[in-house]
Amino acid sequence: MEIGRSKAGIQICQRKYALDVLSKTGLLAAKPSPLPMEPNSKLRKDKGNLFHDPTLYPKLVGKLLYLTNTRPDLSYSVNLLSQFMENPRVKHYDAMIKILKYIKGTPSQGIFLPASLNMELVAYADANWANCPDMQRSTTEFCVFIGTSRSSAESEYKAMAAGCRRM
Repeated sequence: MEIGRSKAGIQICQRKYALDVLSKTGLLAAKPSPLPMEPNSKLRKDKGNLFHDPTLYPKLVGKLLYLTNTRPDLSYSVNLLSQFMENPRVKHYDAMIKILKYIKGTPSQGIFLPASLNMELVAYADANWANCPDMQRSTTEFCVFIGTSRSSAESEYKAMAAGCRRM
């Protein structure tokens, strides 16, 4: 992890690690993706051809899981892909490549903790009823902020928080 400090606050990111992952996967020169995953994508555990290297897929998921320490914008996508570690399909691997291409465009993104004395705890939650196409399970997401800190990746929550403050 890389930690930078200034009068404005502390920035935590994993730029070097992200670039190392891209280099090892051969995607360092890939065209960046604007999104980590296609909206409303429905990945199934038993649809499509099996991925040719079942040991590579879990290794890459593990690398992406480690990257979520400073990249909460990847959490949903990586969590979704981690559900297919037993029998990864080509579509799952393609979705992982899309995440890596997103990282290519945002390698320095991370968490910023401002130098503020405000220690207010703010939380947001979202739920999707029966979103999982395989088991018809619900999915939930949440985001917690301490003080005025905002992850540089959570633009949706930033906008929502700013809107709530104005009310």
